[in-house]
Amino acid sequence: MNSPSLIRTSTADLYDAHVMKNYARAALTLTRGRGTQVWDDQGNSYLDFTSGIAVSALGHCHPHWVAAIQRQAGELIHTSNLFRHPNQAELARRLVGYAGPGRVFFCNSGAEADEALLKLARLHGMNKAGGVEGKCYKVICAKNAFHGRMFGGMSATPQEKIQRGFRPLVPGFSFGELNNLASFEALIDEDTAAIFVETIQGESGVNPCTTEFLLGLRRLCDQHNLLLLLDEVQCGLGRTGKFYAFEHTGVRADAIAMAKGLGGGFPIGAIWTGPLAADLFQPGMHGTTFGGTPLACAAGLAVLDVLEREQLLAHVSRAGAAWLEALTQLAKEFPAQIAAVRGRGFLIGVQLTNDPAPYIVALRERGLLAVPSGNNVIRLLPPLNATTDELTRSVEIFRAALVSKA
Repeated sequence: MNSPSLIRTSTADLYDAHVMKNYARAALTLTRGRGTQVWDDQGNSYLDFTSGIAVSALGHCHPHWVAAIQRQAGELIHTSNLFRHPNQAELARRLVGYAGPGRVFFCNSGAEADEALLKLARLHGMNKAGGVEGKCYKVICAKNAFHGRMFGGMSATPQEKIQRGFRPLVPGFSFGELNNLASFEALIDEDTAAIFVETIQGESGVNPCTTEFLLGLRRLCDQHNLLLLLDEVQCGLGRTGKFYAFEHTGVRADAIAMAKGLGGGFPIGAIWTGPLAADLFQPGMHGTTFGGTPLACAAGLAVLDVLEREQLLAHVSRAGAAWLEALTQLAKEFPAQIAAVRGRGFLIGVQLTNDPAPYIVALRERGLLAVPSGNNVIRLLPPLNATTDELTRSVEIFRAALVSKA
């Protein structure tokens, strides 16, 4: 009789037997990647325009990133935040260089970064209320927002599919219409502590804030002593051709959440806080065991190295504009199937007139991996170093998929 350890079981069977079913996974088992390509267990290759949902900023196995991870793994992996280490200090310095004067806190994910911003809002509100806790604590967010699945972020995410089954939620959130400044202004009262928005809503269909709207939010925050909190977890770290997406508007934030592409595939999140919020956290008020480890920060430093050495911001800006134009032309060719194309740089949403699920399968069958998003949208998130030829190929594959569904 064969020993259980010697019986070969498929990955799909192991998932079915042992992994929680909280994801509707594609019928695909990926085994390796290189650059913009991944391969499945049958040897088929794909253009990976999911980037692990905007995480693999440098694609798969970039040599500089791999070398940095390997080197750090042989030196020092974890210390806790009870001690200093050079990598965290240097990564904080470089992030402050992009965001402006302020301070950085490191965590493990975008959800944790968003939670930290919400705690900052509570502390700012307490200060605003003269030290009275629980009076000024309200946060205004946008309808269709997505700020993670922890209780604070989930409460700031007005989507039934996210909140259902987990009520009662954290109190103190209200929601205005994205890009409707008057709707936000109407929600401000004496108990409001902050306004919290994604610069580009990624999970809800790639919906960008307009320049006028963000600048208007800044004015409201200045007028009412509110923190302006920006969620750049998905749209930041170079994805739009600027290091932060809000840089396109010239707005100034009080605090920023970031994650995903920061580690290039290794889990790391962070918040940057400007002068108004930089000293709100005092010892004991917030913490993390794993945030900002030597290994995680080595990954982040390697991402910044490549971003700068290979001039990827300029590449994304230049190549992304031409790619968006080609996808927009595709919409003109197939108006019965494509309702709109929007986004910036390497964060593009193609809104279909019908359910995107069959189209995502059709793309995959032709060698392109993409991500669904809200309101019938297919999200395209190539690595920041995807070539112009790979972008052109993605448009050709998309065209073939549209023809097959016409």
